[in-house]
Amino acid sequence: QVQLVESGGGLVQPGGSLRLSCAASGFSLDYYAIAWFRQAPGKEREGVSCISSTGGTIYYTDSVKGRFTISRDNAKNTVYLQMNNLNPEDTAVYYCARRRACWSTPNYWGQGTQVTVSS
Repeated sequence: QVQLVESGGGLVQPGGSLRLSCAASGFSLDYYAIAWFRQAPGKEREGVSCISSTGGTIYYTDSVKGRFTISRDNAKNTVYLQMNNLNPEDTAVYYCARRRACWSTPNYWGQGTQVTVSS
């Protein structure tokens, strides 16, 4: 059974950091890109970052460039999103999703993890 499980969300003060994890099971990450999306209340879901199957291609949305870092450990079947210098606009539910490539439509989604940035 294919599963993606996010963890690492929580409440953090502005300027703080969190590291999200996306643990995959039921398939090997070796053959898939993984993307992070987020959805804030009342807003559309937006793509945050994507990493190709080999890690050789990485994308970030402009608002997180220089603050977020995506990485993967295929041996652990896990993808990470290191988020630094968080601000209240980063508050959202964060989801990871499996894709054949970073340009393709996601075909599996995790359940999401809440990130709240507030003082």
